[in-house]
Amino acid sequence: MERDRGPGGAGRVLGRLLEAVLASRGEANAVFDILAALQSEDPEEIQEAVRICSRLFGALLERGELFVGRLPSEEAVMTGSQGATHKYKVWMRHRYHSCRNRLGELLAHPSFQVKELALSTLMKFVQLEGSHPLEKPKWEGNYLFPRELFKLVMEGLLSLEEDRALLLSQFQEYLEYDDIRYHTMQAAVGVVARVTDGQAEVPLTFWNNTFMLLSAVSLPRQEGNTPSFYVKHAEPSDKWKVAHLKEHRKAFQLMWLSFLKHKLPVSLYKKVLVIMHDSILPHLAQPTLMMDFLTSAYNIGGAISLLALNGLFILIHKHNLEYPDFYRKLYSLLEPSVFHVKYRARFFHLADLFLSSSHLPAYLVAAFAKRLSRLALTAPPEALLMVLPFICNLLRRHPACRVLVHRPQGPELDADPYDPREQDPARSCALESSLWELQALQKHYHPEVSKAASIINQALCVPEASIAPLLELTPYEVFERDLKKKVPEQVPLEFIPAVGLLGRQEDLCAQYFSLS
Repeated sequence: MERDRGPGGAGRVLGRLLEAVLASRGEANAVFDILAALQSEDPEEIQEAVRICSRLFGALLERGELFVGRLPSEEAVMTGSQGATHKYKVWMRHRYHSCRNRLGELLAHPSFQVKELALSTLMKFVQLEGSHPLEKPKWEGNYLFPRELFKLVMEGLLSLEEDRALLLSQFQEYLEYDDIRYHTMQAAVGVVARVTDGQAEVPLTFWNNTFMLLSAVSLPRQEGNTPSFYVKHAEPSDKWKVAHLKEHRKAFQLMWLSFLKHKLPVSLYKKVLVIMHDSILPHLAQPTLMMDFLTSAYNIGGAISLLALNGLFILIHKHNLEYPDFYRKLYSLLEPSVFHVKYRARFFHLADLFLSSSHLPAYLVAAFAKRLSRLALTAPPEALLMVLPFICNLLRRHPACRVLVHRPQGPELDADPYDPREQDPARSCALESSLWELQALQKHYHPEVSKAASIINQALCVPEASIAPLLELTPYEVFERDLKKKVPEQVPLEFIPAVGLLGRQEDLCAQYFSLS
């Protein structure tokens, strides 16, 4: 390719080559010079070459000057007896494929501007190739989509070596279209299967890229009036699967199941569980297929068990999941660390829901109240301000448990019969104990905690105290609340003010002692 040393010289040269190729088929060999510019080391020259390729092959697709059908070997066609037009279209179709492949490689370029431009150009080709298919329809009204080209885009986004978070965030704007969303779900399944097939250990980077793509896919709650297609069709049909939310749900379900069946890093398990209840379960065709995953996560323990609670709650509440040892496992999650974990608010919100039923046995509720009371002895003030009303609400809902704070004819206890090491709430003997811990907390150094613990000294009223505003209370908020308290302007220190160092004249001290 001839060089122009002036500013923007490469762009002008490429522009002249573009005009020559589009004006005459005799200048078709100039395409090689345009494609060679894609191999440049200068990012600006690459961007200019990408723009020229976009205009060139976009125009050829719209003109119908690329071969349509199963692409034959270039060598076989060039040496064959077909006409010049046929040979030109096959030859140019091979150049188009070379351009596509190079654009796929540019998705890994060090310059983000180059990657961004390569992505937008590939998506433009997806749109044009969908409107002007390069494959013949199998029957009239057959739905055609450039799956091979779109697969190339997906493979570039789901890199094994490089974090593609920025590029994926750019791709999210295309997921608003129904057809792109549907084929993204299908293509993601294929890429995950190909990468994990026969590979003992998959890089963490690939899993992070895949999760970011999958979590960006969001389905509408209900069927819309007209589907929104990125690829424009002359006569869209309501018989196409891509036009129905039911088929999207099936593809969405297959996508997540194919992802979750692999051994993922713990950090990813947590991210999946955080969005499970809100972004995954409501859109599955069969939410009950997540039972095994969620119950396994719930049995792991620690933060993962806390996060699995949300999904399990939906399956138990809406899909009749039976989990025999659910409350026993929930009881075992009550450890000192529960007041310090990142997901404390979510855990206690769900625990409050699970313990809200009036049909729970008294021994079970008593075990939870006693366990929380014992943990409260070492909890920070911001957690105590939430836990103490939580315990009182349990006593309000279940009057049979009020013997824990008032047992008028009970025996004197020399020792606490409650066994904190027992994992089974039925054997913890909590109902035979008392909540003496709440009485101890009435002498807490923080006045708000002392006031909250003193509620048990009064008759518990029927309306429950709302713990929602207290779930996410932080030490900073507690400190700020104390600073904003109004203090009386004059604080009384003594009833009779002292006069002089030794008191008044008639005082006994003044009679026998003097400072002279």
